[in-house]
Amino acid sequence: MRTGSAILTTLAVLFLSVAPVLAEGEIEDGFVSLFNGKDLTNWTTPEGDGGKWKVVDGVIDYNADSEAKGDKNLWSEKEYGDFILKMDWRIKETSGLYPVPIVLEDGSYLNDATGKKLTIQMPNADSGIYVRGTSKAQINMWCWPIGSGEVYGYRNNQKDPVIRAGVTPKINADNPVGEWNQFTIIMVNDRLTVILNNKMVLENAQLPEVPAMGRIALQHHGGVNADGSYKPASSLVQFRNIWIKELPNPKSP
Repeated sequence: MRTGSAILTTLAVLFLSVAPVLAEGEIEDGFVSLFNGKDLTNWTTPEGDGGKWKVVDGVIDYNADSEAKGDKNLWSEKEYGDFILKMDWRIKETSGLYPVPIVLEDGSYLNDATGKKLTIQMPNADSGIYVRGTSKAQINMWCWPIGSGEVYGYRNNQKDPVIRAGVTPKINADNPVGEWNQFTIIMVNDRLTVILNNKMVLENAQLPEVPAMGRIALQHHGGVNADGSYKPASSLVQFRNIWIKELPNPKSP
């Protein structure tokens, strides 16, 4: 009978044997790697971060405790226009109870009889992916019932009901906290498609006036309290297997 350590060793060997095949498949499809599994090459660490964005056991790890005084996000060095972005991500653990609103299918909130937005205290952690260099075009990763993949900045600042509904997930496709998820994010002109764990959560959603080019960011969110405890919804996240394929666009500068 195999011991637990023997089983883990076998799984690790199997993963390492499959990983080069997966990488080869991405390269053959025109993708390039944005993360080498060793260091933060291709990324710009926030000034004064204090080593909170780091590589641990082959993944980008963040604990929400950046010491940077300004922008705390991890940004790609390069700007991108139209692209297909693939990455694995996971929320390591939740960081406290957060008043989570109930988002409806049309992107609006569920209200009580007086018109006040309803919230439910739930365990949560929060991060996201910025595209085209702007926080408004943030693809959320969190524990809300609506699911990850929504574009918070557009959903909350858009009066057009069609656009608002378009940036609201069609389905909650998240794996449980602690398990890995896979994003495929596709940007073409001002249209965004998001596939989460092989399920279409956004389809050709319009992001009006989104910049034509911009860097990609892995989002800092939350932080720590004076006593060292995490604030609710802090970013306790990891990323791996980050690949991007640039798409031709005659409209790009």
